[in-house]
Amino acid sequence: MRQADTPRQNAASNTLERDITPFQSFAVAFGFVSIATGIFSAYGAMLGTSGPMGIWTWPLAVVGQLMVALVLGSLAARIPVTGYVYQWASRLTHPVFGWVMGWISFTFLAIVLCAVDYTIASAVLPVLLGYPGSANSAWLITAAVILAQAIMIAGSTRFTQKFNSFAVMVQLVGMIGLIVLLFAVGHYQGLMDYALLFDTGKLPSEGYFSPGSLGTVGPWAMGTLMGAFTIVGFESAANLAEETRDPARVIPRAMWHAVLSLGIIGMLFLVAVTALLGDVQTADSATPIADVITRVLGGYVGKFLLVMVVISIYSCGLVILLSGTRLVWAMSRDERFPGWKALRQINPRLHTPLNATLFMTLVAQAILAAFSGDTDALFTLFSAATLLPAIIYAVCVLMFAFKRRSLPASQGFTLGPFEVPTLVLAMLWLVFELAIFRDASFLKPWLYVALMLGTGALYLVFLLQTRGGIDALRMPDMIAIDAIMDADQGESAAR
Repeated sequence: MRQADTPRQNAASNTLERDITPFQSFAVAFGFVSIATGIFSAYGAMLGTSGPMGIWTWPLAVVGQLMVALVLGSLAARIPVTGYVYQWASRLTHPVFGWVMGWISFTFLAIVLCAVDYTIASAVLPVLLGYPGSANSAWLITAAVILAQAIMIAGSTRFTQKFNSFAVMVQLVGMIGLIVLLFAVGHYQGLMDYALLFDTGKLPSEGYFSPGSLGTVGPWAMGTLMGAFTIVGFESAANLAEETRDPARVIPRAMWHAVLSLGIIGMLFLVAVTALLGDVQTADSATPIADVITRVLGGYVGKFLLVMVVISIYSCGLVILLSGTRLVWAMSRDERFPGWKALRQINPRLHTPLNATLFMTLVAQAILAAFSGDTDALFTLFSAATLLPAIIYAVCVLMFAFKRRSLPASQGFTLGPFEVPTLVLAMLWLVFELAIFRDASFLKPWLYVALMLGTGALYLVFLLQTRGGIDALRMPDMIAIDAIMDADQGESAAR
């Protein structure tokens, strides 16, 4: 096998500083999931497809994604290397399949970055600043937000982590405070209508729980997409493994702690907002949650809380872009990504993967421009950003199920006797979730997936031809990385 420079031999060009603390790791997972982002993005679509009663799909999504988080946490404890599913699939199956999963993860991070940042411009700022939203204004504002996030990430990883930790504290305190205020003020003013929690809205109650047909999905099942879209990205903590202190112990806990805490807070928020929704038969607003907050809490308090929401959503996009740059960098380090010679470099002055950050930003801007004229852009973006992680999670769960007896020993987290039940529940949930995308309304997300996979397939063919075929495709730095991680763990133990 050809010997490549190891990270420590080439420290100026491809090593990252290991300075992420346990709370910062939790903040990455919590910030990516971000209930403020997901619920603000998907609540309006959920009302349209499932009515207010669709909020009761949230607990199902929380339990299902929690099972997935526990399985992925077990993988992260055994293979704590930057690149997460790309590294896991490459090491447990074959580098070619690992490359495919890495490319799928890249397409997910690119689209979900656009979906999250688009929420600021389409679902919050029009109410906060009092202007009529449009597709063009949403495009321009989202492009500016992505650019600001890229500048922050390229400038300093440490500052980015500190800002994200601050934003997570804002979200925790702000969301809990918002929930308390909505319940308190709503009860005091007699606005709480708990009957709405079991109202199907504009949808007929007959056939509401129907599973649907071959090409359609029943109304209630469609509601699960809100939870499935919101509670994703917890594995982003694993994508910063080589920058995290004691990653095998810290990252799995960060992942499931984030899912569980956000699941509880999110359910309380959904109950409060839905009970205050008002006349659901005529509610066609594109910004239903922002409207409820400003109507119930008044202009000044409502807008102050919406500022908190903007900070939370911005932080979510920041974490997504950060995770995307790390994945591009990790695949480039292994010479597996287009333009890898430039993208694997760490800027010697900034100590950040500057080129990878610029590349990820340009890809996101291109995707955003492609959707700029779509009047239903937010639904298309969040649907694609739900489909892709479901595919990634299903592959990870299957890999763990088939390889669990031959995996390296856990260095900090294990499911013990609950491993098999957790695997079964995780797979049942993912089969159910993926089955929802048979509905004809998801044609555009499938087209995006097909386009991105087709692009990746062309590069993979080129890669195989230039490297001498499948058998010649190797992970050049795999052994070196493992040795370095062992050395780091030895140093930690010595301290």
